Amino acid sequence: MTATRIHVRGDSPYDVVVGTGVLAELATLFKPGVRTVAVISPETLPEISRPVRAALSEAGYQVVELTVPDGERAKSVEVTARLWSELGRHGVTRSDAVVGVGGGATTDLAGFVAATWLRGVQVVLVPTTLLAMVDAAVGGKNGIDTAEGKNLVGTFLPPAGVLCELSTLDSMPRRDYVAGLAEVIKGGFIADPEILRLVESDPEAATRPGGPHTRELIERKIRVKADVVGADLREAGLREILNYGHTLGHAIERDEHYGIRHGEAVAIGMVYAAELSRLAGRADVVERTRAVLTGVGLPVSYRADAWPRLRDHMRLDKKSRGAKQRFVVLDGLAEPGRLEGPAEELLEAAYKEIAE
Repeated sequence: MTATRIHVRGDSPYDVVVGTGVLAELATLFKPGVRTVAVISPETLPEISRPVRAALSEAGYQVVELTVPDGERAKSVEVTARLWSELGRHGVTRSDAVVGVGGGATTDLAGFVAATWLRGVQVVLVPTTLLAMVDAAVGGKNGIDTAEGKNLVGTFLPPAGVLCELSTLDSMPRRDYVAGLAEVIKGGFIADPEILRLVESDPEAATRPGGPHTRELIERKIRVKADVVGADLREAGLREILNYGHTLGHAIERDEHYGIRHGEAVAIGMVYAAELSRLAGRADVVERTRAVLTGVGLPVSYRADAWPRLRDHMRLDKKSRGAKQRFVVLDGLAEPGRLEGPAEELLEAAYKEIAE
């Protein structure tokens, strides 16, 4: 199958390569001069990094294998410090590179480590989950977690390239794949309604990696993000629309001690944002939001008694400016807007609409 190259504009442009059997394209994404490549991947899934390491070795690079805990546990200060030490021991220089292989947590961590090692070395990301392909690995925003919240310590470093080998999706647990669909669906609401039409045309098929529209859905969502981050790398304005559904979503993740899947939390957050949009007199996309999410098996409600805790978590959200809370809402389908400093009564009323 022919690889698709989606170009991301900006001061440091790069390509996202999408396709099946495209690992040979990996070496084309590095800038000249690389000798050593440190491959960061989850310790529990060695099989996902083995083909990547083999492709790099065949291309003539000296490969260093660095493993990290699976999932969000990798994004800690302790793991980051260990990786810095290992990069030093293996003599990784500013002309070398880091490759992050795995889900969104791993690619976030790899990007952060690359951005902070020697004040920045190039990084190529090989996302292996749907969520990582369509969201985490594209955009150059990297971060690690602290006790106070998710991704509060981070950097902006565009990757040298991103490679999405679609065959890695075949082994994903169904629930994880469906959770990743939340970010795809988000792209439909904020920018590309054709995504919604494709999902709605066959919801069951959308939940499978081998569905008739799988590749198109992935490529459309990557293009949505590429267009946004290419115009606004550092979230000065336009990029903020990508946070649709994330203000409450991140609060739910923290309330669950990150035991809930990111996409499931964002799905609930999108329903909340839709209710907030409606109650604020903006667009009313509540019914369609609920229908498309429930159609693929994503949650649309959360515990009624959680509101006080969630409200506290939201006050620390990265989109806040001083004491003023900011929410991404919709003024229409594919017409995102901002709601700044909404009344507490409005926020609570919207939550009551999704409380179970």
